[in-house]
Amino acid sequence: MYPFLRMFKELARARRMPALGLFDTHVSHHLCWPWDLDPWVELNNGRTLTLYDLGRLPLGARTGLHRVLKAKGWGMTVAGSSVRYRRRVTMFSRLTTYSRCLGWDDRFLYTEQSMWQGDDCASQVLIRSAVVGRTNGTRTGIVPPAELAVALGAAPESPALPAWVQAWIAAEATRPWPPERRG
Repeated sequence: MYPFLRMFKELARARRMPALGLFDTHVSHHLCWPWDLDPWVELNNGRTLTLYDLGRLPLGARTGLHRVLKAKGWGMTVAGSSVRYRRRVTMFSRLTTYSRCLGWDDRFLYTEQSMWQGDDCASQVLIRSAVVGRTNGTRTGIVPPAELAVALGAAPESPALPAWVQAWIAAEATRPWPPERRG
């Protein structure tokens, strides 16, 4: 089950924190609880992504993203991700998560997050998100991120995305969609 109580706690905490600029970093702190574990008694890979949600949601609140989405009637969805796991996270580990917007292209917004145990990086994720529009309850498709940037008071041009993000975007463009059915 999704950890709604943890989410509400993080959002309430974010409301008491100063606003952030679009490219500023939100820092959040989490604990790996027993119900976050997999059968190998370490942080479940799916729960890792959920903890990253608990860093991105407050980032959106502090940058004004949630306000703009609500005012425009837009939604946001994850359109892709790439995770690198490097350190085992065990029960009651204290984690610090860093979340920041890197920029956008013509369709997607890119957010980088990393999860740390002290000075050791446990994992990192690149999230590709799409802002989706609705008119009279009907889905109208992807809203150009430049339009979102302007609504947030930023320039419509994105800063240059890091080379590793551009390489990931290029690699994803070669991936067939929909995938071939097998079996």
